[in-house]
Amino acid sequence: MEEFRFLLKTIISSGVGEETYCPANILQGRETTPSLHDSLQETDDVVFSTLDNLFATSGISPSQIDILVTTVSLFAPSPSISSRIANRYKMKEGVQSFSLAGMGCSASLVGIDLVRRMFTVHPNAFALVVSTENIGAHWYQGKDRSFMLSNVLFRTGGASVLLTNDPSWKDRAILNLVASARTHLSSDEAYGAALQVEDDQGYRGFRLSKDLPRAAVQALVRNFRVLLPRVLPAWEIARYVVVYSYTFCKRRRRRTPLINMKSGIQHFCVHPGGRAVIDGVGRSLGLGEEDLEPSRMTLHRFGNTSSGERVLMISLGAGFMCNSCVWEVLRDVGDVNVWGDCIQRYPPLTLVNPFADKFDWIHEDYMNFIRLEDYDRAQFDM
Repeated sequence: MEEFRFLLKTIISSGVGEETYCPANILQGRETTPSLHDSLQETDDVVFSTLDNLFATSGISPSQIDILVTTVSLFAPSPSISSRIANRYKMKEGVQSFSLAGMGCSASLVGIDLVRRMFTVHPNAFALVVSTENIGAHWYQGKDRSFMLSNVLFRTGGASVLLTNDPSWKDRAILNLVASARTHLSSDEAYGAALQVEDDQGYRGFRLSKDLPRAAVQALVRNFRVLLPRVLPAWEIARYVVVYSYTFCKRRRRRTPLINMKSGIQHFCVHPGGRAVIDGVGRSLGLGEEDLEPSRMTLHRFGNTSSGERVLMISLGAGFMCNSCVWEVLRDVGDVNVWGDCIQRYPPLTLVNPFADKFDWIHEDYMNFIRLEDYDRAQFDM
């Protein structure tokens, strides 16, 4: 009962809405007996639907794809997911395919960075980056709180992105990749911050430790040391250095001055890994609610996703890694895409989970045999 009350409180405070997607075997009550067919079907349903739509709207034929990158953290079948895609769409024999696994929520930007590097030796090429997650076979069965969070935050979903370095496609492109940066912390604490292991009862799951917030902050700071000088104006970098040096020399007891991210970035795609992730990154970067609204709405509608003017994308993942990239928006897009059936309802007036009223008894004093403040709040919100 204690564990279930904790789980219910976590669901209510997670920021995840009621229209997210779960695998068929979970909805059918077969979480304890997932089959290989279940995992393949879960992946196929997401991957093939996004690719069918991409080929139809872009006018690009699968036979034109030169580079194919797939990212699925917890599922690595043989043949690989990329081979499965190449076979279904009968891609050409010379397609350069890569299947990335075990890289967590940061894998999508790893895939984009991989394509960027491949483009240096493959001119006028077309590339696909296909990202999803497979959770049906990895549903945690135990009662360890640090493992139970994945059942709350992770959902079924994915995306496919078409990239090219062919200059003749510039007028049709939606975004232009300005810069990217990857950071990988290799300390034992960072490595164990997000780990797939077995609990004391032998149940396999994804454990989020109390070192995760610290690892995320360290990775983000080191990543921005590389990225920001490339995308922010020189005067802002100089201003920050002067203010920081003055504060340090005076030894004043106040917070480290914030760099003005909006001097070079207009929009922000913060990794929606959980409410605490969005809140923490927002505070660190000095962002307001309007800046964080896209990430909050993505978390609410789709759960934890591994997702002119300039847009900064930030992703955090197991390893521990922080990856980021900056896109320049080249044109407006009329297609509302995956938001088409719900965009009129966003943003909702409140993100309060409907379970909050239905199960209000969990807040009663007589139920306080478990108190959330006894548990690291940053941990379960992540």
